Amino acid sequence: MTAEEYAVEVPASKPAETSVPLHPLLAERWSPRALDPDAAVTDRQFTALFEAARWAPSWGNTQPARYIAARRGEATFDRIHGTLSRGNKGWTSKAAALAIGVARVVDEGGEPMPYGEYGLALATENLVLQAVAEGLHAHQMAGFDRDAARAEFGIPAEFEPIVAVAVGSLGTLDGMPERLQEKELRPRIRKPLSELVFTETWGEPVF
Repeated sequence: MTAEEYAVEVPASKPAETSVPLHPLLAERWSPRALDPDAAVTDRQFTALFEAARWAPSWGNTQPARYIAARRGEATFDRIHGTLSRGNKGWTSKAAALAIGVARVVDEGGEPMPYGEYGLALATENLVLQAVAEGLHAHQMAGFDRDAARAEFGIPAEFEPIVAVAVGSLGTLDGMPERLQEKELRPRIRKPLSELVFTETWGEPVF
């Protein structure tokens, strides 16, 4: 099969099938692995991703989220890439940018930081939605070596590496393993609201 035939098969959009209309930033967000190796993130777009993360809410405005980030072609990109799991290394080399999200988990007084990981999660969701607004895609990953990231970048003990993120533009399925092609083409699904939101007693659905 030619690259052109592969490109036709890549879903340019996977809008969520929702019970009521959602904002396009939410409905159009998905996590492709088929990224364009020639696409770049501009200076403004790169800054906007982390500016969006900076303005996420956090417990007591403690702002626990930190990031190590770089764009393809930079030495730090390769260092981040080196901490990823074998499965993620195979497709993330085509990303335009990579980041590791780090949460502050111990405060300046040496006490556990309340909701540090939750704050990083909120910030990273802001980053992901800003990527959609920029016409980009972001794919979050648990598959990376936290200890390797800590050692590689000198992350202090009061911070914990939690998530890796690849950002880029949609590419083609050309050269991707069959198992990843299947994931790219698979429809997006979620549990129904009746299994997620309850009222009066546990398990009694609102919707």
